[in-house]
Amino acid sequence: MKTRVLVADDHDLVREGICKLLELYDNIEIVGEAGDGIETVNKVRELSPDLVLLDLNMPRMDGITTIGRIKEIAPDVKILVLTIHDGEEYVYEVAKAGAEGYVQKDIKPEELKEAIERVVKGEKVFPSFVEEEFCKECCEENNGNQFEELSAREREVLELLAKGMSNRSIAETLYISDKTVKNHVSNILKKLAVDDRTQAVIVSLKRGLVKLS
Repeated sequence: MKTRVLVADDHDLVREGICKLLELYDNIEIVGEAGDGIETVNKVRELSPDLVLLDLNMPRMDGITTIGRIKEIAPDVKILVLTIHDGEEYVYEVAKAGAEGYVQKDIKPEELKEAIERVVKGEKVFPSFVEEEFCKECCEENNGNQFEELSAREREVLELLAKGMSNRSIAETLYISDKTVKNHVSNILKKLAVDDRTQAVIVSLKRGLVKLS
């Protein structure tokens, strides 16, 4: 039986290339294409694919939101994210949103085919660090090793850190001094038990403290 795939990517040339590639495999059938997040959700309703091959950078509705909407209306539909992004924060956000897999666009054709087959079989296809870090976090929570609570202001600063803003930009946005921002960042790192800003964002994404816009 063929796997019915919906390909969602906002770039026509890329989307067409992916479709032509997957059509070469006897066990895959392309049932539709979509160029933005809203169209993707509508096509899922209309076509009931087995799997959605989804780009993260989608107009009208971003990839993360699209994943959530698909899971609301069709929880059995598998979602494999195919993206240019390699940052850990994106991987964790995709995993938390409910997708079954995450691969990059520089993947080889046979590896993409294998990823699709694994996801359809019920496997999770993510970089190894995702499973390792999630397991580690679960063990820490079960042992009662909870992170210290962040203040309301620290959460505001953390949200802006996740957007990639500098200390000066955060200070201007919140109408506070650079020194105050530095103090908040220092407290955030300490409370989240991490060494730098990037790790703070990754941990906060895993815990659901912030979301990528």
